[in-house]
Amino acid sequence: MTTTSHVKKVPIHLQSAQNRLLIKNGRIVNEDGIAEGDIYIEEGVIKQLGRNLIIPGGTRVIDARGKLIMPGGIDPHTHFEMEFMGSVTADDFYQGTKAAIAGGTTTIIDFVMPRSDETLLEAYMRYREKADPKVCCDYALHVCVTSWGERQKNEIKELTAKHGINSYKLFMAYNFALRDSEIYQLMDTCKSIGALTMVHAENGDVITENTKKLLAKGVTGPHGHELSRNEEVEAEAVNRACVIAKQVESPLYVVHVMSQSAAQALNQFKINNSELKIIGETLAAALGTDGSHYYHADWYHAARHILSPPLRPNKETPNILMHYLAEDKLHLTGSDNCTFTAEQKAAGKNDFSKIPNGVNGVEDRLYVVWEKGVVNGIMDPSRFVAITSTNAAKLFNLYPQKGCIAVGSDADIIVWDPNQTKTISAKTHHHAIDFNIFEGLVCHGAPEYVIVNGRVCVDEGELKAVQGYGRFLPTLPFAPYVYGTDDDIAAVEKKRLHSYENELTLDHLNINNGNGPNAQEEVIYNMPTLPNSSVSTPIGKAPRQEGQRNLQSSSFSISSEDPDADDRRSCIRVKNPPGGKSSGGFW
Repeated sequence: MTTTSHVKKVPIHLQSAQNRLLIKNGRIVNEDGIAEGDIYIEEGVIKQLGRNLIIPGGTRVIDARGKLIMPGGIDPHTHFEMEFMGSVTADDFYQGTKAAIAGGTTTIIDFVMPRSDETLLEAYMRYREKADPKVCCDYALHVCVTSWGERQKNEIKELTAKHGINSYKLFMAYNFALRDSEIYQLMDTCKSIGALTMVHAENGDVITENTKKLLAKGVTGPHGHELSRNEEVEAEAVNRACVIAKQVESPLYVVHVMSQSAAQALNQFKINNSELKIIGETLAAALGTDGSHYYHADWYHAARHILSPPLRPNKETPNILMHYLAEDKLHLTGSDNCTFTAEQKAAGKNDFSKIPNGVNGVEDRLYVVWEKGVVNGIMDPSRFVAITSTNAAKLFNLYPQKGCIAVGSDADIIVWDPNQTKTISAKTHHHAIDFNIFEGLVCHGAPEYVIVNGRVCVDEGELKAVQGYGRFLPTLPFAPYVYGTDDDIAAVEKKRLHSYENELTLDHLNINNGNGPNAQEEVIYNMPTLPNSSVSTPIGKAPRQEGQRNLQSSSFSISSEDPDADDRRSCIRVKNPPGGKSSGGFW
């Protein structure tokens, strides 16, 4: 394994900022349970967990009494500095990652969108050049495949083998949509190299015809956007993408599931095809607001809520999607942060089809999911961690470097105060726009501290993000939680669990050690090494088997009780695949 010139080292002038840090008296929340313990951090990495830790002098101490200590959020879906519909998104990689940190997200995964006249490799290099000097937190990249042929096939093989890309997104709508036969071929190629196919699922042909019909009838306002692509249009494409994936026997990740119909289509296909790995993502926007805004009297207010697939007018949709997340019928949340100014949105003043698509969300994602999910009693904090951090780390092969609190993991941590109240507003957010789709939402819970690679970047609520501090994260192929056997996954879990054995009481162990299908042919990759981390991520080679676990058991309550109360005890449970092993057949 060799390094690449694109792996950025932390600047010397910033290394001194990675001071020793002890977080004590908090409750550590991982996706598999809650445990009481202290965390010692040095050189950006978690070095010790437990009680009565022996630490060197000069260590800063954060008292997290009454707080929850959780892995930093991982947003698997952002668009910073993206060229789209004749505009460039307002949040660049500095502003976007700064906003992410302010809300408790410490890693983002952005999408490389190639121009019409450049190759996928050229687009990847362009994104690295503009992101590396600006990012305030670590980042990885997906690559969008907007046309298909032998050249693109060879390029994604090279991107995976040499540049740390293990996920590729295709579109079923817009001018760069792929035909079904091309989707089949792309999925087949991704499967052969251990990459994950992602799909934007909408029926593009139906949208085109509906748009023509609506404009001809004089429907030009923002509400025409949702009318042109209703729930059935999204659900049909979700089902079709799943059908193609089944023919190829390829894992599939459906981005931004925005409607009950689409979520039902995905879940029903999983139930009927339990051997197939189908992953569903929904957005903070879909959980925190709804499509009634498209009928607002203020055109700009309505236009600022435009994204695709659109928000749905049914006011029950956010609650339904949250229950799907809690029940493991959907598996993780992103923001699809893709911001445009009022002036940019005005390009579609007389034609809804020309309104640039995109909303904010990277800063407010954790607030919204906590308020709508945990505070409302739909899920517990461990499930919150799973759908905002751990599952993304597992699916894109960043776990256990990211997505958990364990010895050897990167010190990406949030100290969350469940008793703090925050009102979301454009007046206080960190985006480069003057509007927020969650305006006025009162949230009960917020990060008091956000730690990025050992550096305190939100300190008692004060943002101290540093431009250029983040690193590019190569993502290796054949992620164990997508392609691995039970033994591969058990090995990763054992690696994380051993740090607890001498410090915390193990509640129970529940690893399913069934045997998966035969391993695929061995492939040798020339991958860059991960800087500043002693954690290596195994590469699995085959699908795993079905199982079951209860996701909703928790004694957690949101209160200011003393965390050292006698009726509490430390516990840890062994993880299953992202979101657990549902009866719906995720694995």
